[in-house]
Formats: sequence, structure tokens, C-alpha cells
Amino acid sequence: MLAAALVAAGLSLVSPTAPAQAGIDTLTLGGRYSGSNVNFRVYSSGATRIAVYVYSAATGAQEKASYLLTKGTGDVWATTVSVATLQAAGVTGTVYYGYRAWGPNWPYSASWTKGSTAGFVADVDAAGNRFNPNKLLLDPYAREMSHDTALPDGVASDYASGPAKRAVDTGTIAPKGIVLAADSTSFGTKPTRAFKDDIVYEVHLRGLTKADPSIAAADRGTYKAAGQKAAYLAALGVTAVEFLPLQETQNDANDVNPSSTTGDNYWGYMTENYFAPDRRYAADKTPGGPTKEFKAMVKAFHDAGIKVLVDVVYNHTAEGGAIGDKFTYNIFSWRGLDNPTYYSLTSDMQGSMDNTGLGHNYNTRNPTAQNLIVDSIAYWKNTLGVDGYRFDLASVLGNTCQHGCFSYSRTDANTALNRLTAEMPARPAGGGSGVDWIAEPWAIGTGTYQVGNFPAAWSEWNGIYRDTLRRDQNKLGVDAVTPSDLATRFAGSSDLYGDDGRRPWHSVNFMVAHDGFTQKDLYSCNGKNNGQAWPYGPSDGGSDDNISWDQGGVAADQRKAARNAFAFLMLSGGTPMMTGGDETLRSINCNNNPYNVDSSANWLDWSLTTDETNFQTYTSRLAAFRKAHPALRPVNFYTAADGNGNGLGQLEWFTPAGVAPDGAYWGNANNHALAWRIDGTEFGDSASALYTAYNGWSGDVVFTLPAPPAGKQWHRVTDTAAWAEGASQVAAPGAEAVIGGTGTAYTLRARAVLLLIAK
Repeated sequence: MLAAALVAAGLSLVSPTAPAQAGIDTLTLGGRYSGSNVNFRVYSSGATRIAVYVYSAATGAQEKASYLLTKGTGDVWATTVSVATLQAAGVTGTVYYGYRAWGPNWPYSASWTKGSTAGFVADVDAAGNRFNPNKLLLDPYAREMSHDTALPDGVASDYASGPAKRAVDTGTIAPKGIVLAADSTSFGTKPTRAFKDDIVYEVHLRGLTKADPSIAAADRGTYKAAGQKAAYLAALGVTAVEFLPLQETQNDANDVNPSSTTGDNYWGYMTENYFAPDRRYAADKTPGGPTKEFKAMVKAFHDAGIKVLVDVVYNHTAEGGAIGDKFTYNIFSWRGLDNPTYYSLTSDMQGSMDNTGLGHNYNTRNPTAQNLIVDSIAYWKNTLGVDGYRFDLASVLGNTCQHGCFSYSRTDANTALNRLTAEMPARPAGGGSGVDWIAEPWAIGTGTYQVGNFPAAWSEWNGIYRDTLRRDQNKLGVDAVTPSDLATRFAGSSDLYGDDGRRPWHSVNFMVAHDGFTQKDLYSCNGKNNGQAWPYGPSDGGSDDNISWDQGGVAADQRKAARNAFAFLMLSGGTPMMTGGDETLRSINCNNNPYNVDSSANWLDWSLTTDETNFQTYTSRLAAFRKAHPALRPVNFYTAADGNGNGLGQLEWFTPAGVAPDGAYWGNANNHALAWRIDGTEFGDSASALYTAYNGWSGDVVFTLPAPPAGKQWHRVTDTAAWAEGASQVAAPGAEAVIGGTGTAYTLRARAVLLLIAK
């Protein structure tokens, strides 16, 4: 019976065989000005009636007028209303609007009034429809939102369906779309730098400046303030700033109780609209203000040569999953317009598939739902000036079926992953115009962990790089890490990316990210401490397996471990990513899941101790060294020498004894030291050779240095050991100490990294 109902409704449990609709913004959806008119266009395949309601205020007032839409080709409902007509109705300024929709589970009744159940049949029908005309619906294509759903007056539950709330009208409280007038604000000239040459700085936009005394108090935590940090980040060595989500999310209520995490959403991974820049992050919160201010911020970064990357969340939405039972779901946008188009449902079409941990999946396989992804990404790229994107739980965008299943494919051309890169090509290996595509290559459930298995145009957060090096640092004698494991990660993870034609720079190397411990806490905390009081918590969740260690409680060793972590990033093949505040040893006191902590403890601290200032200098100098030496940023995987020291390749590996490792050495997890030499002449590098040694052992190790190029000697750039700690831990160019030549013995202290340059 169910299958018959689905066929009758034109739905399928599996993937459509037709290719996804090609093109960007071909349906011109949304509320848009067109001369002296406003066009309202919205998609719904299942609706039987849709009306647009227009308002002169965001909240607290009834609509000024409503207009029926007409269904046209492609299941697009549309109407055109003149500006004069809107003004005559009382909408004389900003046009706020939302939709009400009826469908098979709630057909239109002439006796229906707002707040009534006239016409109601069911909260959900056999085809998965969840129409409810009492819920004012935000346009998925609205360019700005009036406010978010998490209002401080406790009425958020009014968006729910089900017996208790289905008759509650949300017109006066619901977020409205804003018909946005065009503006001429420039986002500047986009950098064309190759992704292999980037140093990525992942940071929360509000947290970047909220505690910065150099910023005017009224502007802290905003796009305007963030743009003022472009010079600082450029001086630090950052070439791409990657912001946590900036699309409208549930955070308007964060400050209602400024001393509590209750109901707070700091990170922003609950998207309410995929086009609108979050109004809370704007100093100018008037209609149009967030858009213009965002573009001005992007220009400030572009003027400093810094790319702007944005973390985006297309695997789920803020409408969420079931609330207690299959009948009760929040309805304020996509779900009320076309539930089975925008969400992946269970095989009976009554519930939601969940590979996100949020109770539901966005239907990334559906062509119309894909249109929204492509169109919104293109808007942020072409109108707002964004250079690249990091996709949260990106494996969900590789799903090949719509309802009742999850099946990932790297090669299927009709996945959202491949459609995005087909319509907006990736930046070429050597740089130029294009998009930097970055995947978080995992989600929740079987078949979602896809590290190393994304399509050719995609870079990935390399969680195996992170975990291997954490284990080597923090699980000595507990976890087995071989020299071969280390070498593979240091050289760009060819096992993950070389087998499908990708390059080392497709590996985004990171030791920490927003999700988990900070870099300092990784080496200061043996376990999470998420239940602590404000301002450090409380937070729920968080991994119990952090691969962390407090270095025996020795503060100097904790700083040394953090220096090693940053050295790994700067000296490895791949694209390095650091997290905002790593450069100044930012801590959140062992909270490894501070998603709800919108407090001074989670904002970057700009009041620095001597140790923090020294670490900042260390970071900037090592970043500058990486930028100065193309040998550390290979386009292709390094070619190996013959193992006899004859230099017949770009890279040679050495044991501490100065000889090439044999198979026994490579595979023995009891060997904790490894060195390598890169031939700079192969890369047009100003340095003819670079030498790195890593001692992961708990005691000193003597390294015998290999031969530098003819007529050269080895000079020390840095030794991360505690004896060298200070402002000059990384030598300034020209101030490197002479160490010696062939056969020189160098004692590298326990758990330290050595970097030499041939001069």
C-alpha cells in the first residue's frame, strides 16, 4: 500500500535516474525586486495552494496583505506584486514576507482562518507531506532574514506540529524573508593563490574580536570588526581565514541570559537560511546592513591578500528532527513547503533518516534540494565574494538515494558533491580563478567515514593525519605508530590522495579544530571537563577519545608539544590549518565541545603573557619560513631518493644514524625518530636543501646529519626543545646558527623537532 501511494505521488525511495538540473539560479526563486514590481517565486511539488503574506514589521504585527501564488512549470509557484500595490496595503518600507502552504495532508478549506484546524486531515500523510497553513514559512531563497526562530520569549515551540501546537499561528513571531534591494558594495579582488600555498586559520567570527580592546566596543564580534583584523592575520602568516558558519542560525537568544549556556548556540551549525548572512554578526542590523557589511569585510581581507572561506552546513537544517513522536516536527521553512523534497525520510515516509546526529538529513540527492545548495553557494561566491567553502559532514552530500537508505558514492555524477564542482570548478593546482572546495569527510553511521575517498576536485580535512601524529605524541608506549606511518603523513598522505589522482594539497592537515580541544588543551588535558560552570561550560557531548595528554603536568613540556604540533603542520606536505588562538596558546579549560559557550572563555584573548607572545612569534616566523620555501609546498607528491644518499629524488629519509631506513626500521613501532632531507633545487627554492628531524622518544636522540649540498653547511632554523624557548626560537632569516656539515652529531632533546637549512 505504501509503495503504491508513493508511486501515485510521484515519489521514489531511491535515486532519480535523470541527472540533476544543470545551471545556477535557473528558476530565479525568492522574493526579488524587478523594476517597480516584486516577484515572489517558490518551489513546491506537493502543495495545492500557496499564498504570500507581506508585513511592514518583523514581529508583533499581523500581515498587511496576502496574495495567492499560481503554480507554473517545474512546480514553481509565483506571483508579481507592484511596489505601488504593496505601499497601498501599508508596506511602505522594507518588505517582510512569508508563505502559507496547503497540501494533501491539509487541504484548503474556505472556512480556515489563522489558528484554526479547518481542512486538517493529518500532520503527515503516506507521501511524507507535512503542510500546515498555521505556520508562516520562511522563503528558502530569502536573501536576508528578519530574525531567527529562537526568540527570547519562549515561543519557539509554537513552530511545532502535532496535537498540542498544530493550530498555533506563527505569523507574528516567525522569521520573515526580506526583499533585498541591490547594492554596489564591493568585495574587492579575489586572491588567485594556489591552495597548496595557503595557511588556513579557522576561527569563529564573533570570537575573533569580541574581547579585542583595540576594536570599538560597539563593533566587537561583527563583520566590521573582523575586517579590521586582516592586517594582524596577514602578519601572522595566514593566507585564508575560514569562518565557522555565517549563514543565519539560531543564536539570537544567546545573550538573553549572559551568564548561562542554556539554549545557546555559539558555533552556528543549525542553519535557518542558506542565503542570509547572520544578522547577529552585523554592526549594522538594519535590512540590507548584514549583506553590505559582510562584503566590506571580505574586501578588507582581499585587500590584504587573504582568502575568505566559510564553513557551510548542508547536511541538516535548524528545523531539526522529530520532537517526541513522528507527528511532531518544527515547521518554519523547508518542511512546510515540501518535506520529501528537502529531507531524506524513512522508507515509510513518516520519519527522518539521520546520519548527522541531529535527527534528520537534508535530502542532498534530490535535484531541487541540490539546486538550493548550488544556488546559495553561487550567491556567496558571486555576490558576497567568498573564495571557498568547508562542508560540514560532507559525506552526506555524496548520498545517492533519497529515502530509506544512505549510500555514498565518489564517482556518481549526480551527487551534490560532483554537481557543485561541475558547475563551479575547483581552483587549478597552480592557482587562478576557481573555488577551494574542502570536505569534512565523515558523518555518523555506516558508510559515512570517507577520508581519502572524495571526488577529484575536493580537498579534505585529514583526520588520519591528526590522529597519527597525536598518537605518536601522546600515546607513546600505548599506541603503535611506526616510522612508516609518520613518513606517510609528513609527505602528504599519498595513500589517501595519490591513488585517485589527487595531490598532497588535497590533504588539509590539522592537529586541532573548533570541534575538540584547543591546541594548548590537547597537551594540557588528559580528558574532557565539559560540566564545569560558566564561563567555561557547561556543555554536553564531546568525544571521550581525544588522544590527549597533559605532558605530566609540566607547563614547559606542554608548550613544547604545542610547538611540535605547529611544526608538523608547517613542515608537512599538504595544506595546513590552524585554529584561531592556537598562536597564543588559547585554552577553554579542557572543554572539548564548547558549541554553546558564547563567553569570554571561548573568545580569543588579546591580553598576552610572555609565553603567549613568544608562541605567537614562533608561529609567525615558522609560517613565514613555510611561505618562503616552495619545497615545503609541493604540487605533486615528492619523488623519493634511491636510499643510498645519492640525491636521486626530491626527498630522502634517514634514521638518526644518518642512513636510509630499511624495511625493518620502517615497520618497527619501537623506533620513534625519523629525519628527512628535501632537495630545494627541485622546486626553485632559495634553499638548496632543508633537513627536518623529529624525536618522538622520551629521551635524547643523537642525529648524524647527512651531507648538505656542495659548499654548504647546515644552519639551524629552529629546535623546539625547551632549552631554546623564547622570542627567537625560530631564527630570523640570516641569523641561523651554523651547525656543521656531513656527519655532524646533533643531540635532539626528548620530544622535539629540528629544522635546518643549507647555506
